[in-house]
Amino acid sequence: MGGEVVLETDLAGLRKVKRGKVRDIYEVDDHLLIVATDRISAFDWVLPTGIPDKGRVLTALTLFWLDYLKPRNHLVTADVDRMPACVRAHSGVLRGRAMLVKKARVFPVECVARGYLAGSGWREYVESQTVCGVPLPPGLRESERLPRTLFTPATKAETGHDENINFERVVEMIGREYAETLRRNTLDLYERAAAYAWERGIILSDTKFEWGLADGEVILVDEVLTPDSSRFWPRDGYRPGRPQPSFDKQFVRDWLVGSGWDRNSPPPELPSDVVQKTSEKYRQAFRILTGRDVDDAMP
Repeated sequence: MGGEVVLETDLAGLRKVKRGKVRDIYEVDDHLLIVATDRISAFDWVLPTGIPDKGRVLTALTLFWLDYLKPRNHLVTADVDRMPACVRAHSGVLRGRAMLVKKARVFPVECVARGYLAGSGWREYVESQTVCGVPLPPGLRESERLPRTLFTPATKAETGHDENINFERVVEMIGREYAETLRRNTLDLYERAAAYAWERGIILSDTKFEWGLADGEVILVDEVLTPDSSRFWPRDGYRPGRPQPSFDKQFVRDWLVGSGWDRNSPPPELPSDVVQKTSEKYRQAFRILTGRDVDDAMP
């Protein structure tokens, strides 16, 4: 196992430029250092309890997909021993959970690819028989495979929920050429990743990517095809018409729903059994997709 839970990093000598729900981001000369902590969020709250190994799984799975799919991307290195001395000084906490990356001007769009009808897409379909404004045939069931993979972008929200938007809104925001490039790249990565996952017993229901501009080139940034950014379902037992079990934080959501928490006040600590089950789900997703344990996968 990965040792102690890392909820927060405070790296002396490095300037923290952002604290996200899960990641701490530092500036290192002309690069950024992205550190995946073990924080977990649910219902737009960061919970007080961390999930052991979560940050290491997110980092290792991102590195796996970058190597397998080989998109143009922002990664410089994930090997702490090859990073600048100011980073190596913190190798104990960073090893296995840090990536040194190029700076990029990130497009203000969450690029979502949906192959199945779930989540906010299902809720919109029930109301209007559309997903992000795209008309769909009548009679589709929850979790059903869509007639074709959809590009369903959303605006980025620093707090609260992202808002689904249609493609023409993306064109208005960033221009048609970039909008078409992001749609094409997003659907290509989803289709290739979904085919790979299917052969290994996992359904990739949907996922979101972030893209940026560096040196005039569109590159993939942030995490890639992790349980935090994707819905992974076991292929065995898949049956449309209901929600599917998933390799993510569903144990956490289910416990919170049943705990009596009002979602308006600070969330409660998670019990140890929920923490352990959630940690194992993340590790299990990595094992199934890569054939390795996360402990053996990092530089």
